[in-house]
Amino acid sequence: MSDRKYRQRGYKDEDRPDGGGKQPRRQGASPERREGPRGRGLGAPSVTVFRCADCGKRVAASGGVEVGQKCPHCEAELHSCVNCQHFDPSARWQCRQDIPQAVTRKRKDNDCELFAPKVVVEFESEAAARSPEEARAAFDDLFSGL
Repeated sequence: MSDRKYRQRGYKDEDRPDGGGKQPRRQGASPERREGPRGRGLGAPSVTVFRCADCGKRVAASGGVEVGQKCPHCEAELHSCVNCQHFDPSARWQCRQDIPQAVTRKRKDNDCELFAPKVVVEFESEAAARSPEEARAAFDDLFSGL
């Protein structure tokens, strides 16, 4: 009988006559490491797009956004503060640039010379989004053989 009350691993291992109960380190080859990024497997973002701040749809803005231009999807004004890359709600006058006065209506068209369209780099989707009818048909096909 041992003079200790607890025999679990780690409790006074140095005093044990059997070597302390410590597990020896496993010798052998380490697992292979793959080269390259270890992310979601989608690769790197590859498409630069401009999206409307109101509806979120893609808008062609390769030549820039002109004053008075409207979103073809929701008719929102595109040359506005919320569509600018310098728009920041936490900055002074909600703009990261040094502007002489505040723009009061952030979603309305303005003639700011510092305007730059807010473009983002996204993953290019290879498969088009399925319609609800296609998803329903696939679900019905799944259980049609039962």
